[in-house]
Amino acid sequence: MGTNLLRFNHYLRTGNSPITIILSGEKNKASFTLADREHFHTVYFNVKNNKEALLHLCTMRNISPDEVAFFFDDVLDFSFAEQCGLRVMVHRKANPLLVEFAKQNNLVDYITSVDGGNHAVRESVELLLGVSGRYDDTIKQRMFSTDEYQQYLKVRNHPSPLFYTAVGPKIIEQNPR
Repeated sequence: MGTNLLRFNHYLRTGNSPITIILSGEKNKASFTLADREHFHTVYFNVKNNKEALLHLCTMRNISPDEVAFFFDDVLDFSFAEQCGLRVMVHRKANPLLVEFAKQNNLVDYITSVDGGNHAVRESVELLLGVSGRYDDTIKQRMFSTDEYQQYLKVRNHPSPLFYTAVGPKIIEQNPR
């Protein structure tokens, strides 16, 4: 629900559905299922060089890295986060030194108070909805499934995800199934 609310909020503010992706260093079937169900635009899987994925994404979608909001949780994500416009790090009690490193090296804009298993993405979404200035409107329109929300759903439900993976130094389209 959190990602859907954030996307709807963006739609209310801009009239467009934001580009949504999942980036994973593994072939993660749960990410494929989420992307299909929520109509995300792209899934990158088995990608070890996150910078290459960011370059590919920006080129493919004609956006710049500073237009990207990135939710992440570990050291492998720093090269991607370093270039993004908004960086949200999911907290883990087990890595306080890594969190400190991210802060000291300006790799993060917000660190969640809870870990991933306790709704860290939802926490971040609530914060972003709040600073958008349209929190109440977003919630009320979703709550009552207004005509504008129904229009958003039509736009949101249009894309089917594209799947990309790394083969050597190249990112190529590949159906993981």
